[in-house]
Amino acid sequence: MQAVPGRNYFELFGLPESFDVDVVELAGRYRELQRRFHPDRFAAASESDRRRSVQMTAEINAAYQALRDPVARGRYLLELRGVAMHADTDTRMEPAFLMQQMELREALAETRAVADRGARLARLQRQVEELMEQKVAALRRHLAAGGGDGNAAARNAVREMQFLQKLTREIEELE
Repeated sequence: MQAVPGRNYFELFGLPESFDVDVVELAGRYRELQRRFHPDRFAAASESDRRRSVQMTAEINAAYQALRDPVARGRYLLELRGVAMHADTDTRMEPAFLMQQMELREALAETRAVADRGARLARLQRQVEELMEQKVAALRRHLAAGGGDGNAAARNAVREMQFLQKLTREIEELE
């Protein structure tokens, strides 16, 4: 057993530390690491090797979940840079974004009230997907810029993406 628990997720998967991740390559490396460290392979091993196998499997799962999702990946990259998200205590957002969120939520509420909502949901989902694509592009730019201003702007983009991601889940549940 060679991998070391507690290592940077990108290093664990042998990927460059970047927002742009090939999710197909990530999935392949995930399966490879799972096969290599799965606890069943260490059933006859020493207690310490079995325990380390369980730790590695848990870390591999956590790393995969963080790296496959753009919002979680952005948050993780910012954490690696020492940028705290303060998701529970920092509620400041751009007024224009908050207004946009209110409008999207009103549209979702109106859609819930109609019997034939398929086309309306599809339009709303496309609109949210386009906004998410814009936020991902902005996050990519801000992460590349780095520094205090770039990291602060990237943090805001991640926080806005979290709102859009939650709205996307609500739309999918309504479908």
